[in-house]
Amino acid sequence: MESAASKSAQLNRNGAEELPAGSLEEKLALAEKEGRQLRVKLGLDPTAPDIHLGHTVVLTKLREFQDLGHRVVLIVGDYTARVGDPSGRSETRPVLSDEEIIANANSYEAQAGQILDRDPDRYELRFNSEWLEMPTAELLALLRTTTVAQLLEREDFANRYKGGTPISLLELLYPLMQGYDSVAIQADVEIGGTDQTFNILLGRDIQRHYGLPEQAVLTMPILTGIDGVEKMSKTKGNEIAIEASADEMFGRTMRLPDEAMENWFALLAIPAPADGIGPRDAKVALAKAIVERFHGSGAADAAEAQFVSQFVDHETPEQLESFAFSAPDGAVHLPAALADAFGISRSEARRLVEQGGVKVDGAVLDAKQLDVDPGLLSDAVVQIGRRRFKRFELEP
Repeated sequence: MESAASKSAQLNRNGAEELPAGSLEEKLALAEKEGRQLRVKLGLDPTAPDIHLGHTVVLTKLREFQDLGHRVVLIVGDYTARVGDPSGRSETRPVLSDEEIIANANSYEAQAGQILDRDPDRYELRFNSEWLEMPTAELLALLRTTTVAQLLEREDFANRYKGGTPISLLELLYPLMQGYDSVAIQADVEIGGTDQTFNILLGRDIQRHYGLPEQAVLTMPILTGIDGVEKMSKTKGNEIAIEASADEMFGRTMRLPDEAMENWFALLAIPAPADGIGPRDAKVALAKAIVERFHGSGAADAAEAQFVSQFVDHETPEQLESFAFSAPDGAVHLPAALADAFGISRSEARRLVEQGGVKVDGAVLDAKQLDVDPGLLSDAVVQIGRRRFKRFELEP
């Protein structure tokens, strides 16, 4: 039988940090001794309708726990999404409506199910509104577990406080709510990105206040977006949704800077190609592996053929003319941008979008997508009709 030490080493592979050191091995050994499963927690706030590749890093780690016989508890933060996770934020998040939160939450399980085993013996789905809709007396008891000084130790809170940027009381409550999730489901282990380290460790403190064993913590490195710099995020427009079309997945992966590929191969658990292969061929291998994971090998081959036909076999001009655009309001109105870039009328540009005649990196834009995040267009090849192309570049 595989030892707890061996299992711990396996689970730590590709991880960032185990906190406290050795705690996961202790949990595994205790679970084996007691003949029970570990309860392994991951919380996801439904702040957008799609799960993207960045989420799959932690979801894949959860699957490894399942494959070792343990039970995953996936918490959809339908209640905490009303607050908004302040992690890594320099300002307060915009508040989502209840309708948006519910719609996003309803899409999460099916998408996560593409990676997790949903056998009820190894999988549990919970919504944290189950326990966070608590009486005032219980909320006050939760508030007593943590001091303001503790919360202001968080780097993002500390920076905002020193810089005079407002911090709402709701944001200060967020880490406590996430920590209470661990109490409610009696988590043995919590998984999260390195940006969640403070919140997850606070969960240990809150468990201790409630007389429960403290969870082991395993953090995972952050997957950069297709810009190769920022954390993958729908807000930043640098994400690849796991429900994106095969052509869109392939095309957006091919925009990844060469220096970011090693990070993607490692965190997405894709075998790196043999030494000596060129960067472009390595990126093609990466793009095909990603598409195959979610659409199958046939779709991966077709996406590669489409990309080669359009961007390699000179259907796209070798030297593309650039078009510089700005986004002063945080979004780009496509008909206006296309009209300026290609010298057509806004009404014609709108018609092209609505008829599916506009492609970004080979992927057809949603016909209803008239206002887009600038990250979608930044350093992208935009095509209208069969043979008109421009490379869009976001002005600093």
